[in-house]
Amino acid sequence: MRSREAVPWQGGDHLFQANRIGCLIIMSLTVFIWVLLAAACHATWNAIVKGGADTLLTTVLVAVSAMLMGAVVLPFLAPPAQESWPFIAVSTALQIVYYLLLAKTYQIADMSQTYPVMRGSAPLIVAGIGVVFLHDAIGLAGWLGIAVICLGVLSMALARATGKSGNGMRLALCNALVIASYTLVDGAGVRLSGSPVAYTLWIFLLTGVPLLVWAVIVRAGQFFRYARKNWMLGAAGGAGTLLSYGVALWAMTRAPVAMIAALRETSILFGILISALVLKEHVGRQRLLAAAIIALGAGILRLA
Repeated sequence: MRSREAVPWQGGDHLFQANRIGCLIIMSLTVFIWVLLAAACHATWNAIVKGGADTLLTTVLVAVSAMLMGAVVLPFLAPPAQESWPFIAVSTALQIVYYLLLAKTYQIADMSQTYPVMRGSAPLIVAGIGVVFLHDAIGLAGWLGIAVICLGVLSMALARATGKSGNGMRLALCNALVIASYTLVDGAGVRLSGSPVAYTLWIFLLTGVPLLVWAVIVRAGQFFRYARKNWMLGAAGGAGTLLSYGVALWAMTRAPVAMIAALRETSILFGILISALVLKEHVGRQRLLAAAIIALGAGILRLA
């Protein structure tokens, strides 16, 4: 008869593997939920700007709130490497243009029409720049994503393309170009920074300062009255923009970057829902379908 010790017991290994798989499932679900929350936060702070009585001053309040929150955290972080500061400077300038275009776009056009175009066209432009100037190779899935986004943007443009709506679409496409530009700049700069969180917070800080100075000099009385009345909206928007980026940054350390980037495109659908339910915009069938097509194309392109 064989001794008990001669027969190895495998139950412990199986139990360990089961626990490990269970932990991975829970972690994946946690990341999934947090990224969806980040996408909702991004759409929410855009809705705060759109719903403000003065879209430009609301945008300044959001940027200043994010600036103040970043200023609180930065003393506890190591500074970005010296090589990344030129990228921070360029990104800051682009972010200021982004905020100004965003405010003007929402002043004259619906969020349900322009937000999907800004959010969905940016990865399309990044991919195009990569092909033309960086000689990046795009596979079949990439070209499929590009085609789907183009179809969605065209559908959105055809929904209402005259008057202020047409001007809003043009501004949205210009802002998509700005988004693509600072995406490319930050993609290079953050790799040189050695401190991605500090790199990002410095951009928020440096973006808020000139916007605040402008508001104080040019529209001082009106700005302070508006800030006293709407500071909570500004704080919520500032927290939303910081949370949406911070969670994405964290999630990319826990799951494949392409998957997280694609999942973030659900913000387009959140934007449509918030536009209809909160801002009470008229979201017709064609606009809803166009937004879904843009979100699908952006997701395909991110995963390609």
